[in-house]
Amino acid sequence: MEIRRIRTQTDYQEALREIELLFNAAPNKPESDRLDVFSTLVKAYEKAHFPIEIPDPIAAIQYYMDARRWSDSDLEQCIGSRAKVSEILSRKRSLTLEMIRKLNQELGIPAEIVIPPYQSIQTPA
Repeated sequence: MEIRRIRTQTDYQEALREIELLFNAAPNKPESDRLDVFSTLVKAYEKAHFPIEIPDPIAAIQYYMDARRWSDSDLEQCIGSRAKVSEILSRKRSLTLEMIRKLNQELGIPAEIVIPPYQSIQTPA
């Protein structure tokens, strides 16, 4: 396949096939360079046509907890008291900067996932 910008779904599929053919290319060979170029082109096309939205922060926390088999009580080391954990997970309280830092350090959640504001439940006064 000729190296060129990916403009259509057909171009995209052809580039993926080319990557598959070049996947086991030896480093520092022309085939390896072709693989790098096609990978870069595909990445740019996917970024423009298949954007991945940042997940909801609370859903992300729950996903990371599930993946590590953490219970709500395990989350206390990042969030604080059992009551705070409950309020965060039920969306009655927002995450603080310190909580975000600890979630990043303890659970490995990228900060950019838990920083965005999220829909919280307002309790009646």
